[in-house]
Amino acid sequence: MGLKIIGTGRKLPGRIVSNDELANLIETDDEWITSKTGIKSRRVCTNESINDLAAEAGNIAIKRSGLKPSEIDLVIGTTVSGDYVTPTLSCDILQKIGANCPAFDINAACSGFIYALDIAKAYINSGSAKNILIVSAEMMSRMINWTDRNTCILFGDGAGACVVTKSPGNTVKYTKLTADGTTEPLYQRAGTGNSPFVSKKLEHGFVQMQGQDVFKFAVKTIGDEIQEALEKLDIAAESVDYFILHQANKRIIDGISKRLKQPTEKFPINIDKYGNMSSASIPVLLDEMICDNKIKPGDTLVFAGFGAGLTTGTCVIVWE
Repeated sequence: MGLKIIGTGRKLPGRIVSNDELANLIETDDEWITSKTGIKSRRVCTNESINDLAAEAGNIAIKRSGLKPSEIDLVIGTTVSGDYVTPTLSCDILQKIGANCPAFDINAACSGFIYALDIAKAYINSGSAKNILIVSAEMMSRMINWTDRNTCILFGDGAGACVVTKSPGNTVKYTKLTADGTTEPLYQRAGTGNSPFVSKKLEHGFVQMQGQDVFKFAVKTIGDEIQEALEKLDIAAESVDYFILHQANKRIIDGISKRLKQPTEKFPINIDKYGNMSSASIPVLLDEMICDNKIKPGDTLVFAGFGAGLTTGTCVIVWE
């Protein structure tokens, strides 16, 4: 038994923040940001709730799948921070879309969508669920220090979703998840609150990142993970139609393209418009490509993500 994606959706905030607008807030300019990251603008939540965006993306995916909310057997949310500490993003989505099924969140940072696909595959193969909604939603704008040009230029907000269902064919040919337990290159502290019993209090902090370390890790590790996947499947890199990668930095994507010796045309991007949306970046890009009729039945797709942890996720799909 396998699974296939039968519906996708996305929802982005309305507010567009350009590089030129950021240049009025911090010491930077469009040329510097573009050359370092490939980003020209990003979407930022103003009046929107990330949970509302997530539910809208999920509703779109369900509608396109041809299913009803009542036919969803499980909702998996991926996020580093929903609107509530508890209940989960997925539980709030459940209420908003009118479904009645188990729901839980996972936090694998930017690899979250592929982690969720792997979990969905296990649920479907075990017979525990038939139709699963995955929603990846991130409001990175509330996690970053808007006076730190090394991080605030990178991130954006948004939500992407897909519905997967069991399939007699094996469209998902390969998945692999990793984590090495390294926290220093990329993290955000939760803080200790106002507990009177803590001797050393830690305030809630912003995202901290060592850019060069993340860059080196991503290019080498993701390049190696993709090569391993293709070798195990006996697929040549030339046979892959698209490498749909986490949109962290265009220079990282270009570095992986060179490592795999594949043309940049096979590496679609939307980071120029949206910035780094953490786990939402891959499903949002996938939905855009489907809506633009760029993906055809029979296409071989490689998904790969990397993020804090340091985590990675790699998945190879033959599109139905």
